[in-house]
Amino acid sequence: MTRLDDLLQQVRACTLCADHLPLGPRPVLRVKASARILIIGQAPGTKVHETGLPWNDRSGDRLRDWLGVDREIFYDERRIAIMPMGFCYPGVDKNGGDAPPRPECAPTWHPQLWPFLKKVELVLLVGSYAQARYLAGRRKTTMTDTVRAWRTYGPKFLPLPHPSWRNTGWLKKNPWFEAELAPNLKRKVKKLLI
Repeated sequence: MTRLDDLLQQVRACTLCADHLPLGPRPVLRVKASARILIIGQAPGTKVHETGLPWNDRSGDRLRDWLGVDREIFYDERRIAIMPMGFCYPGVDKNGGDAPPRPECAPTWHPQLWPFLKKVELVLLVGSYAQARYLAGRRKTTMTDTVRAWRTYGPKFLPLPHPSWRNTGWLKKNPWFEAELAPNLKRKVKKLLI
C-alpha cells in the first residue's frame, strides 16, 4: 500500500462534517498519481452519493461531451483524477438546488492530496466554488466573466461553468463557450490523454 492509498483510505473514512450531511458521509473522489487531468467540481449529488461514482448523472454526460471522452476514458483514474470541493452530498439549499460544498472538506484534504498529483497538467475548475478557491484574487466578478477569460488562466487552469441542466440557458446566452472554449478543451484533453 502506498502513501496515497493510505491517504485515500483516510479520506474515504472521513466523518469531519457528518452531523451536517443529510445522507451521511460517503466521500467520492478518484485520484491516482499518474493522472494528467484533474477535475475539481462542487460536490456529489444524490445519484453520485448512491452509486459512489462521480459525475454519474446528466451533468457528467454533458461534461464528458465537453471533454470529448467516453465513460471508459473519463473513469480511468490513471488518466483523469476527480477531486471535488466537497467529497460528500451536502444536501439541498433553500431554493431546492444542491447546497454548497461543506467548507471543511477542501481545506482539510486538498492540500494533502496535491503532492500526489505532480503529473497533472490541466486542472478543470468546474463552477464558482472551485474557481473561488483556486483562482482566488485572479478570478473576475462573475462566473461568466471568469469563464470568458479562460485564456488568462492557462495553461494549467481552465474555468468551466457547471454542466448542470440548470445551466442550459447560460449556454444559450453564451454561444462563445461551445464555439471557442469547448473545442479548445477537447484538443487539450486529447493531447494529454494520448
